[in-house]
Amino acid sequence: MPGPVSNGQHHHRPTTKTKHKPFKSRHATKRALRDAAKGRVPNEKGQRKTPHQQVMSKLDRRNQAKQRLLEKSREHAKEVSVFNGRDGAPRNVAVIPLCPDTDAVAAIKALNDSIDIEADVRDGVFRVPVDRFKQKLQYIALNRDLTACLDACSVADFIVLVLSAHVEVDELGELILRSVESQGMSTLFTVVQGLNRIEPQKQRLSVVASLKSYITHFHPEQEKIYNLDNRQECSNLMRSLCSTTPKGVRWRDERSWMLIEDVKFGASADEPSIVTGVVRGKGLKADRLVQIGDWGTFQVEKITAAPLTVRKRKGDDTAMEDVEQILDTPTEDRDGLEDLAPEEAVMRDDDEDEMMDAASTVTTSKKGVLLDDHRYYSEDEEEEEERKLPKRVPKGTSKYQAAWFLDDDDISDSGTDLEDLDMEDAQSEASEESARPEDGIEGLAGADDAMTEAGPSEYPQSVAFEEPDEEEDMRALEAYRKLKRTEAEDDREFPDEIELHPKVLARERLAKYRGLKSMRTSPWVEEEDRAFEPEEWQRLLRIPDYRASRIRAAREALVGGVAPGTRVNVYVKGLPGRARESYKPGQPLPLVSLLRHEHKRTAMNILINLPSDFPASIKSKSEMIVQYGARRFVINPLFSQPGSTPNDVHKYCRYLHPGQSAVATFMGPVTWGSVPALFFMRDPPTSNDPEAEEQTSASTLPLTLVATGTTLPPSTKRVIAKRAILTGHPYHIHKKIVTVRYMFFNREDVEWFKALPLWTKRGRSGYIKEPLGTHGYFKATFDGRINPQDTIGVSLYKRVWPRNARPLEGALLDEKEVAAKKGEDTEMVE
Repeated sequence: MPGPVSNGQHHHRPTTKTKHKPFKSRHATKRALRDAAKGRVPNEKGQRKTPHQQVMSKLDRRNQAKQRLLEKSREHAKEVSVFNGRDGAPRNVAVIPLCPDTDAVAAIKALNDSIDIEADVRDGVFRVPVDRFKQKLQYIALNRDLTACLDACSVADFIVLVLSAHVEVDELGELILRSVESQGMSTLFTVVQGLNRIEPQKQRLSVVASLKSYITHFHPEQEKIYNLDNRQECSNLMRSLCSTTPKGVRWRDERSWMLIEDVKFGASADEPSIVTGVVRGKGLKADRLVQIGDWGTFQVEKITAAPLTVRKRKGDDTAMEDVEQILDTPTEDRDGLEDLAPEEAVMRDDDEDEMMDAASTVTTSKKGVLLDDHRYYSEDEEEEEERKLPKRVPKGTSKYQAAWFLDDDDISDSGTDLEDLDMEDAQSEASEESARPEDGIEGLAGADDAMTEAGPSEYPQSVAFEEPDEEEDMRALEAYRKLKRTEAEDDREFPDEIELHPKVLARERLAKYRGLKSMRTSPWVEEEDRAFEPEEWQRLLRIPDYRASRIRAAREALVGGVAPGTRVNVYVKGLPGRARESYKPGQPLPLVSLLRHEHKRTAMNILINLPSDFPASIKSKSEMIVQYGARRFVINPLFSQPGSTPNDVHKYCRYLHPGQSAVATFMGPVTWGSVPALFFMRDPPTSNDPEAEEQTSASTLPLTLVATGTTLPPSTKRVIAKRAILTGHPYHIHKKIVTVRYMFFNREDVEWFKALPLWTKRGRSGYIKEPLGTHGYFKATFDGRINPQDTIGVSLYKRVWPRNARPLEGALLDEKEVAAKKGEDTEMVE
């Protein structure tokens, strides 16, 4: 009998069909792969190949790789060719002591003794030939001077930081390290001094590990710290200095530069002075201006050869040193020293003067605030303006100004065409993009519930407005404003809010301000700001296409000039008298050739980054010292929000708070390309936090590196708009109709600003319907119900102008000031 049948399905093992395991081959032929694919195309996502690369054969790929290798070899040979030969350029080595007990001269002597070099080692700049490696090293032995360290590192091929095995890096050493790092540095090496004096010997490894942990916090690429007490390690460092290709600094290598070895001042002011050095970077041209340290910008009269070796003619005992070979002289294309455009180039003719007079007459006769590029009126005001405005258009009037001179046939019967058209545009723009209330929300959220100025009132007949008592109203206003914080904290919590005194007229106090429906997209009428712009604003350098101008200036530096590696005498005209007094032969003095137009003034923009650990906020227009490129200036920058907007309008920032980034704007010389910038302050702001204030007061230096940044494309079209927010309090609320107080304090101000859109901190938008009484109360309509705890605001904007930069005179950090500061701190402790 058959057995019980299980609930599951039962299958017999096939006995007539045998399935063999497939043959596994490590390599498959192309035909086998093609058959297995059965026409499917493999997915090649992530492979960014051009059509040419996809059809290249194996031989072509090998040839392409070989060409890349040869090109890289040629570039490397070109970089090191400047150091080759008997007349090759020396390798500049800046030796910086970071600790109080370190000595740069002793460090250089230890390096020279490791390869048996006998040379006179001293402070300052001196040259040492290294016969073992067939190279020449030009040492720059530095003291702990911030200005000298920055100047030396700007022309150094190698930087050697000297640390101590006994004393930690103090505040001055850390300031030097951070400044040199932010400026941009070439190849870096780190050495330790006095390690063999550490006892017991087992503790030396922990000291080296601690120093390595410290230096890798700033420069993670530092894999080794060389011991100056070890002869073998010093010899290895000398080999690296003589054989390593310096990586260079990008902004420096785009220009011609040199380390000045000697200066011969002229006998009189009319005679040129001679500076001697080896040309580095790009070719040095006599047509371009040169920047010499902090002395200023000067013209070049001629460039002559100054070889160290004296060669004689064959069969002649007379030396060639008497014959000075001229290498380059200025041409008609040389740059001038004028930093502003001549006044004749920007003078207006008679027609333009008439146009400006007409514009000023029309502007002063207006009865309302400017909103975007229009002014809005009620019916009565338009009839009054109709009688005042002239019937004829003055000669030279622009299209914008001619729109205000209307004929009788152009006046609409209703007088409300502008308001209706504006409301439709505002609603359509508001539907396209969303913005914060204080930045301007165009139109109202509820189009169906929107009220017009001629619409019926929604106030119930039982509610009547009663004029409040003046003294009682003043007491209520004081109670409303009693919570007052510090200015910086108030700016962080309630940015751009201002409070008007009840006796101050808003239309006079805010006469320069205008309204914008959207700060990001609304047009900015520049003609309204002509009366308030600085005198030299129209004479600044204007750059329509920054990218093309930068590329053109950089390409000009690639061709011509004295070849790099040539030792030359540069005849400079017009060195000031203070240059002779401040010149110290032992201190490094750089010379940098400027690119075309780099001496002309324009509206400079620098992206500034304030560290999050900085103890206080920096107020806009505070005095700072900025260094970008080879120049240092004293500036009072304007801070504004970074980024790009369609209308090129950016909000002015009253404070730069820790951890934030902003654009610092001032009027100064242009610099092509992205160049690192350093911001110093002699009197940094203090914080209200006791711990942060104690940390700031504990500083023993009269100078602080507060921020770093990068130069941005300069632009005179970039509008920095200072925003002022007037806030009011909802007094009576009935559905969407609100009575607002404490925003204005007289009826005339309400009439002047009634065209501006209103907003609340909770996201509602509305507009002023009509004034109530004589104390500045008004009725407003919103797109929804208003919370009694909400705050109603209106945004106003005016353009602010940057200030001029002044050249820095003297050193960044004077040793006498540091000593005086330390003495004061010692007396306070005692």
